[in-house]
Amino acid sequence: METSNQTLPNMYYLLGLSTVPHLQVIGFIMFVVMYILTLAGNSLLLVTVRISPTLHTPMYFFLSNLSFIDICFSSTIVPVILMNTLSSVKGISVEGCVIQMFCHLLCGAAECVLLAMMAYDRFVAICRPLHYNSIMNMKFCVILVLIPWIVGFMNSSLQVNLIWKLPFCRTHHVDHFFCELPAFFRLSCRDPWLNELSMYVTAGIIVLCSFLLTLISYIYIISNILRIHSSRGRHTVFSTCTSHLTVVSLYYGTIMSIYLQPQSFHSVEKDKIVSILYTVVTPMLNPIIYSIRNEDVKNSIRQLYNIGVSRHSRIALFFSSKF
Repeated sequence: METSNQTLPNMYYLLGLSTVPHLQVIGFIMFVVMYILTLAGNSLLLVTVRISPTLHTPMYFFLSNLSFIDICFSSTIVPVILMNTLSSVKGISVEGCVIQMFCHLLCGAAECVLLAMMAYDRFVAICRPLHYNSIMNMKFCVILVLIPWIVGFMNSSLQVNLIWKLPFCRTHHVDHFFCELPAFFRLSCRDPWLNELSMYVTAGIIVLCSFLLTLISYIYIISNILRIHSSRGRHTVFSTCTSHLTVVSLYYGTIMSIYLQPQSFHSVEKDKIVSILYTVVTPMLNPIIYSIRNEDVKNSIRQLYNIGVSRHSRIALFFSSKF
C-alpha cells in the first residue's frame, strides 16, 4: 500500500466488501438484483402515483418524492460498486469521490427530513381531519418537499468542504465500498476532530430533530387512535401508518448508528454492513413496504396492469386482423 499521497494524488482505491473472488461474484449478483428491484419498484410507484387520479393526494405526493430520492440515493452508490467489482483497478477519481460523497449526503439528509414531513402529514390527516385539505394544500406541500433538499444541500456543502481540507497521507486504499465520511476520517494524518464535531452536530440536528418530529407526531396519532371506540376503525387508521413506521424505524436506526456513534464504537466491517442497509436495502424495501401495506396503491397498480393488458390485446387483435 502507498503511504504517501504524492504517488497517485487523483485516485483512491475502494477495497469493497471482500477481496475473496467467489464472494465478490455473490456480492455482484446481489447488488445487481437489489438495484434492479430498487429502480423497478420506485419507478413503478412514481408512475402509478403520477397516472392514477385517486393517488393525487398529499400523502402520495410525499411518497412519490421519497421514491425519487431512493432512486437517486441508490444510483449514487450501487453503479460504482458494480463497476469496481468487475474492474481489477477498483479506483475512483477524487472528483468522482467528491460527487459521490456530496450526492450521498444530500440524498441521505433529504430522506431523513422527508420522512419527518410524511409523519406530519399523517398527524394532520388523523388528528385534524376536518382541516386537512386547508392545511395540506399544494403550495404548503411543495414547501415541505423543498425543505429536505435545502437541508441536504446545506449539510452536503459543509461536510464535503471540510473533509477535503484534511491531508490524506496514510494511504489511498479506502476500506469501504463507497466514499463515506467515517472511512475518510481514518485516512487523515491529522486529527479530524473538527470534521467529527461537524458531522455529529449536523447529524444530531438533522436526524434527531426529524426523529423527534416523527415521534411527537406519532404520540398524538396513537393517542387519537386509542380514543376510537371501534376496533375496526382503530385498525383501519393505524394501518395507514404502519408502513411509514416500518420505514422510519429501519432508516433512522441504521443512519444513527453510523453518524451519531463515537468513532471508538465504529468498526470497518460493521460500518460496511450498516451502510449497505441504509443506502441499498432500504431504498429497495420502501416501495415494497408501501405497496404491500397500502390497498390504494395495490388497486391502482392492478388497474394500470389491466389497462396495459387490454391495450396490448387490442393492438394484437388489430395486427392479426390486418394480416
